[in-house]
Amino acid sequence: MSTYVVHELSDVAADEWNALEGGIDNPFLRHEFLANLERHSCVGELWGWRPRHITVRDDDHRLVGTVPLYLKDNSYGELVFDWSWAEAYQRHGLRYYPKLVSAIPYSPIPGPRLLVHPTADRAAVERELIAAPHELLKEEQASSLHWLFPDAAQMDTLERHGFLRRTGCQYHWFNRGYESFEHFLDGFTRDRRKKVRQERRRVRDAGIEIEILHGDEITAEQWAVFHRFYESTYDRRGGHATLSLDFFQAIGRDLPRQVVLVLARHEGRYVAGALNLRSRDTLYGRHWGCLEEFNSLHFEACYYAGIEYCIAHGLQRFEPGAQGEHKVWRGFEPVPTWSAHYLAHPAFADAVGRYLQQEQAAMEQQMTELRVHLPFKTVPDEK
Repeated sequence: MSTYVVHELSDVAADEWNALEGGIDNPFLRHEFLANLERHSCVGELWGWRPRHITVRDDDHRLVGTVPLYLKDNSYGELVFDWSWAEAYQRHGLRYYPKLVSAIPYSPIPGPRLLVHPTADRAAVERELIAAPHELLKEEQASSLHWLFPDAAQMDTLERHGFLRRTGCQYHWFNRGYESFEHFLDGFTRDRRKKVRQERRRVRDAGIEIEILHGDEITAEQWAVFHRFYESTYDRRGGHATLSLDFFQAIGRDLPRQVVLVLARHEGRYVAGALNLRSRDTLYGRHWGCLEEFNSLHFEACYYAGIEYCIAHGLQRFEPGAQGEHKVWRGFEPVPTWSAHYLAHPAFADAVGRYLQQEQAAMEQQMTELRVHLPFKTVPDEK
């Protein structure tokens, strides 16, 4: 096997990349999504996401493994927060950036990060994919190597290879055979069911209509409107809207049935929108924005419309993004997420390792306590 570092994903054929993992279903890991981020300058030097993808090829030069990898000179857009680690390095006269990060830029989507062809020797390819970033770390004089939101099996693999485990929490909805949104609400306690119905009624009473469109149904004008909504969110927060209109239009074209856009119309004008992507069995909520404020519209567009979509299309899971304990009483269950970390400086690695053990215990306790606040009459078994 031979290992290569790829600075542009366009240098890898899309069908080769997408054939990994038995055919990549997660839209955020597909070549179309990641390559369009690069093609439309949503990552790169400007934003501090410099592609350093690892590829492994067998003796016949067939692609048998990859890692989406970036050289970072900041911690923006990662959703696993290590700013305090960077500050500690700086206080001790050390340099934390650059660092190497295996992640989906701007997207806290759990899933595999070690992408392996189904006919390859998985253990052997994974060893190559884990070893190669360590060599690159030395070449780039990076301080550390981070794997963000790996799935449970790959987190275990990374931990066996000496990476520190960090535990986080997201809130996911699970389809337990619901026939309709009302069937879903039937499992709620009386007070919680009443509150959700009130929120949905406020949106209807305001005269707002909800439209749900797939990528191949979205017009250029609708994409332009949504992009204004998306930019407005960052304008209010003082951040940077890194995803361009061209990028949104490109993924709508290249992932035509995996892009799911929710638009809210009031008195003939679009006033808000929420962008989702989907796999065969999961809906992923990503970006929201609005130009006018309406009571409960955020919950309708970002949560309830997504749940209805999952029920109607037979999807089994809805992951609406990072953070947000307010999701719990609306039927989203706390689930653990992980990241894996290697810090080259031994003393800092030891200090961070001790901290992560304490943080993990606190996170596990928090998730246990949050499950008490789920709205269901009978708390479902943990997923």
